Amino acid sequence: MKKYVSKFHYLTHDLPGFSHIQQVQMACSAGANWIQYRCLTKPEDELVDEINEIAEICDEWGATLIIANHYDLIDRVDAQGVHIDDTDADLPTIRKVIGQDKTLGVSAADTDELLKLQSTGVVDYYAYGPFASVVTEEPDGSIPIGFNGYRQLEKLGIEIPVIAVGGIQLGDVENLLQTGVDGIAVSSAINLVADPATKVKEFYRKLY
Repeated sequence: MKKYVSKFHYLTHDLPGFSHIQQVQMACSAGANWIQYRCLTKPEDELVDEINEIAEICDEWGATLIIANHYDLIDRVDAQGVHIDDTDADLPTIRKVIGQDKTLGVSAADTDELLKLQSTGVVDYYAYGPFASVVTEEPDGSIPIGFNGYRQLEKLGIEIPVIAVGGIQLGDVENLLQTGVDGIAVSSAINLVADPATKVKEFYRKLY
């Protein structure tokens, strides 16, 4: 079953003075229709409360809510899917846990990972990158793939939506879309500027 996947994925992250709830409220009110909640610092009981509060905001604005990594919480929260960063995770088992109706996205850093993920037959979209250097996550040794990395995908026969991720700035969007990717995911280019709501709107104008 092919699921809707937005062209624009807004990613929250842990920031002092700008909570995940505030980030989601800002993004949804500015027009974001796909939210990925990425909290790496709270225990699961606190995550559940926060996710459900965020879910109410997303429901109010008609936005899709995806939670990063905590697939085991899917039956305790009102989210439409999960995103898994670990390509070595047991994705068929995760699919069984979350069910067929939920969206399953997975991160990939090279073409071998993309092909391996596609072979599982359970993934709805890939977040592929990093496109450039990333400032919102701990360095993991991933090498930026740049525009050429996305241009190579056409040769691989990738059949599932590919979302470019990692260090994407507003000026990169047009050239990224020309590579054939299905969309982009953005965090720091929005969350670390003085007027994040305006930046959300600027990204949307580039994409739609």
